[in-house]
Amino acid sequence: MSRSLVKRVAPYLAGRIRENHRLLNFSSASAIKEASSSSSSQPESSSNDVVHLSDNCIRRMKELQSSEPEKKMLRLGVETGGCSGFQYKFELDNRTNPDDRVFEKNGVKLVVDNVSYDLVKGATIDYEEELIRAAFVVAVNPSAVGGCSCKSSFMVKL
Repeated sequence: MSRSLVKRVAPYLAGRIRENHRLLNFSSASAIKEASSSSSSQPESSSNDVVHLSDNCIRRMKELQSSEPEKKMLRLGVETGGCSGFQYKFELDNRTNPDDRVFEKNGVKLVVDNVSYDLVKGATIDYEEELIRAAFVVAVNPSAVGGCSCKSSFMVKL
């Protein structure tokens, strides 16, 4: 890659990174305010506040849990990066943190930290099997205005 191209692209990328950090910090502050104003033990009241699990997601998690001695939970996080500004990160986890929200359906638990929750509330998590990959994906996200075709990165509504 030529140096002149890097010099032209670097300010743009630095600006995108600063904007993503600003959005995450704003999201983090609103998540902390929301957590302090409502008890985490209360059930979620609205369908738009819940992160949904599809039948395929539940089926795959049960398959994974059957092969493990300890039942794992699916953890969804959002971090800056990807081709659209933010990217989804899925992990199998056996612990929850104090700032986590836990969603359960048919014995399968999804864990989302408070910062990521603001960016995925109302979303639907699915498991897709394709020729080139099989992965957990966010099939529908009301907080996203766009994303890439791989379904792993997205842009948020401002």
